[in-house]
Amino acid sequence: MGAAGVMAAVGGCDAHRPASTGSPPGPGGGDRNAVSDVVTGLHAPWSVVWVDGAPLISQRDDARIQQLVNGRLRQVLDVPDVQHGGEGGLLGMAVRDGWLVVYYTGRDDHNHVARYRCAKQAGTVRLTDPQQILGGIPAGAVHNGGRVEFGPDGTLYVSTGDSTQRELAQDRRSLAGKILRIEPDGRVPGDNPFAGSPVWSMGHRNVQGMAWAADRTMFAVEFGENTWDELNVIVPGGNYGWPVHEGRAADPAYRNPVQQWPTSEASPSGMAILDDTIYLAALGGQRLITVPVHHPTTSKEYFVHTYGRLRDVVVAPDRSLWVLTNNTDTRGDPRPGDDRILRVEPAALGGSAGSAEGRSGVSATSQAT
Repeated sequence: MGAAGVMAAVGGCDAHRPASTGSPPGPGGGDRNAVSDVVTGLHAPWSVVWVDGAPLISQRDDARIQQLVNGRLRQVLDVPDVQHGGEGGLLGMAVRDGWLVVYYTGRDDHNHVARYRCAKQAGTVRLTDPQQILGGIPAGAVHNGGRVEFGPDGTLYVSTGDSTQRELAQDRRSLAGKILRIEPDGRVPGDNPFAGSPVWSMGHRNVQGMAWAADRTMFAVEFGENTWDELNVIVPGGNYGWPVHEGRAADPAYRNPVQQWPTSEASPSGMAILDDTIYLAALGGQRLITVPVHHPTTSKEYFVHTYGRLRDVVVAPDRSLWVLTNNTDTRGDPRPGDDRILRVEPAALGGSAGSAEGRSGVSATSQAT
């Protein structure tokens, strides 16, 4: 289907903000008839945001930002100085107050955060006035993090990986293995937990998903090494244990995840929260995971091995879910039409937590870990 039917008017050059009223979609059984293609033929898509109702999609390997117009792709920008290799390249995007923020791996072997002034003219998004707002983030062939999100406080949160230099996650002077918090122009907020530092939390292996509940509780998902992937509640100054611990540990020096999954079943990348449900896109596990905000020790799984690797899940302006596949990222098994963005009706995932019932071919299993 085309994208025109799911557009909502968005004031200015700003992100959509779904209303948090109404009944929560909740985990449970579903109907695959409520899943449809928004667009196909993408190459390793990583992030999608909306500018004045127009979806913009980042592609990791070719550093392209494309606009989706009536189901067709229109190139907006080739982000310069991007170095693709392994998990690096053009990664996350975020939009607010007339600026599009991008996270990318540079040719100088570091990850960077830059912003572009955005405007929409005659239906086409234009990106101008590039400004680097944060650099010096260690890059590696893998573990580059890459998600950027504006929090409910208006500041920008940036997730980084340990760049396979494990010890950096515990080094407060390094930007690797952290969640960072900066002002939209790159300045360090005065109320960050460590004076003069953008570090918000530390001890992370590789975070690629962050989201906030209605009460401003911050959640993040993290790739484990060989044992446990994690869902964490993020607090300022918190230390989440990597590489001292992977998953839960009886060690009061570090914060434990609220839920963990075997790495073969999750590898969670992007995440979103709609009403009282957390949605997680899983790469290695090839599934969509739902977690109740108020009972985050439980989860349910959908579309297991149905659409392949899932990189991101976002809430569209009409409160549907857009799910990005990642089968052309050299680790997947591309299917005809891959990569694609799927549109999922949250009502198709209705039911109650803890129920293992599934309908119409959707795999719905539950677990508490």
